[in-house]
Formats: sequence, structure tokens, C-alpha cells
Amino acid sequence: MTLCLRNRQRVCPIDLRLFRRILRYVLQEHFDKADHGLCFHFVEAGEIARVHEEFLEHVGPTDVITFDQATEDRTLRGEIFICPEVAVAQAKQHRTSWQSELVRYAIHGLLHLQGHDDKRAESRRKMKREEDRLLNEVAKRFAIARLQRTPLK
Repeated sequence: MTLCLRNRQRVCPIDLRLFRRILRYVLQEHFDKADHGLCFHFVEAGEIARVHEEFLEHVGPTDVITFDQATEDRTLRGEIFICPEVAVAQAKQHRTSWQSELVRYAIHGLLHLQGHDDKRAESRRKMKREEDRLLNEVAKRFAIARLQRTPLK
């Protein structure tokens, strides 16, 4: 089982150890997969915009992009790109914290790897309900606000 976190942005100081603990909890308690090989990339808006355009042919930054690399049903394998800059903007819009948005994006990516789809309205509503449920579970167990690592002086 592999879980890597790569932080290539400087907008939000993220406590990667806590984020890893949250992800391990979500994977162990809520995803019925025997094995996983996952890499989460925290990237700046420019990088996610390039990935968004190159692979999905959409212009501009987005919140999360998931690449499924699984070859078997019993595995979660893939890469999930998350943009904290977008999380900050969307948190203001949705009256929540950017830390909560980051966890939501990670859950969203994992749900995609599990087979959820958000292209049609009905499946998007189902996925959103599952996202909300899992985010609430995480919020009960972890102090999500502590994902904001205190900058070094």
C-alpha cells in the first residue's frame, strides 16, 4: 500500500502528516479496496490549469483532477491533483475553510477512483451526498483546521 503526498505550491502551508492520517482513515474505514497506490499532488493554479487543458481540454484552473490507473477492481491506483489556491477561493464562496475544501477534494478524487461519476446531474448529486457524508465523518474525528501548518519563522 502506497500513499504519497507531494506539495509543489506555496499558497497554503499544509500539515502533510495530518493530511496523511486523514487519508489513511478514509481509506481504511470507508473504501472497500484491498490495495492502493495513490499520489496526491498539491499544485499551484498555473500547473493545474496546464494539466486541465492538456488532459481534459478545459481552459483555466480547477479544484481537483483525478487520473485512474487501476487495472483491477480490488485496487485504488491513481494520481489526484489538488489546487489549494482554488480551495481558498471556493472556501470563501461556500463559507467554509480552505482546509475543509482540501479534504473534500481528496474525497472527491477517491470517489472517482472508486467509480463514482459526476457528469450527469443524478450521479453528481449522489456523489455530492457521499462527499458530504465522508467529510462529516472526517470532521468528527480530526481537527481539520489544523491542516494549516504554522509557517516557520
